[in-house]
Order: sequence, then structure tokens, then C-alpha cells
Amino acid sequence: MHQLNVLIFGSSSFITTLNELKPFLKFNTLSNNFNNNHDIILFHSEVLKDKKQKDFISNSNSIKICAYHKKDFLINCDSYLQLPASIKELNSVVENIFAKKKFNKNSSIKIKDYLLDKNEKKLAKSNDYIILTEKEVQLLELFLLNSKPISKDYILSSVWNYSSSADTHTVETHIYRLRKKIGEKFMDHDFILNNKNGYYL
Repeated sequence: MHQLNVLIFGSSSFITTLNELKPFLKFNTLSNNFNNNHDIILFHSEVLKDKKQKDFISNSNSIKICAYHKKDFLINCDSYLQLPASIKELNSVVENIFAKKKFNKNSSIKIKDYLLDKNEKKLAKSNDYIILTEKEVQLLELFLLNSKPISKDYILSSVWNYSSSADTHTVETHIYRLRKKIGEKFMDHDFILNNKNGYYL
């Protein structure tokens, strides 16, 4: 793994402390500069009082770690670090959240306007999500691998390892349930479509 670049926002004493700890940190620190050459933003919750810094942090797609003495801030973060913290805790939080995000990125698939998280079996859009079954995840992956409509027989053999003679309305039942989940949560009734050739996204 390359050495992580962590962009630091905080008071001069917060930044000075981190700079003094540099020889013991397992990452590079970049201080208070609004550049994009970083993997993670580590900020002290006090900077959220500064509109420019708060806006930059809020609008960034980077991994965010919030260091705090008491939780009295209004911003979503990927991880939190309660102060005072040991060097070991600091290194651990940075490394763990980066590894987790990297892993999740590899397990996340974009489907239309949604994000499918294969590990957590979630289909999400904006801040809403539904929980999927293992078979529903496999169904969606199968649809993604095929740009053309796929037949019920093909779905049965690919997802359930059934032959068409063993059909017990398995495909229709699962697709009906999945459409119902998506329709009820996201008001999307055109997520899974079908025609005479089969089902498709």
C-alpha cells in the first residue's frame, strides 16, 4: 500500500501536535491546504465553525475522519477519533477506514441510479436503501452481465442451478418480490423490465 496522504484541518495547536508526531505516523500529513492530492481528510470538529473549511470538507468525496473532544457537530464522517488519542489509535483509525473504504469500493456496483453493496446486501439510492437476499444480489449481478433480455430458463440455471423442467415459478416469485421492494421504497416501477425475450434492467 502506498503511504496515505492525510489532509489535516484544525487549530494551529492541533496541526503542530500532528506535525511533531510525524516520525511516528504511518501516513503523510498535509496541512490546511485545499488541494485534491489526498486520500483522507482528518479534521478537528472545531473547524466546522469556519464556513469555508466546513464547505470544503462537506463537499469533498474523500474519506473523512473527525477528531473531537465531545460530539457536538453536524457533519457525516466515515470515522471518528475521540481526543485525546494515542499514536496507535490515530494510526489505526486512518489505516482501518482506508482499508474498509477500499474494500467496499471493490464490492460496490453501480446499477442505474443505485449502488449495490454486495457485502452488506444493500441496494441504495441517495440516503435510502433496501436489504436484499443472496439470490436477489445474484439476480442483479446476472442482469448486469447481460445487456440483452435473459430468459427464465437461463436465470433458473444460472442462479438456482435448476433445469427448466424443475420450474416452480421461482424466477417470477423472486422478481415479483424484488420489484415490490424497489417499488415500495424508491417508487421505481421500471427497475426490472421484461418482454417476450425475458427480463432485463
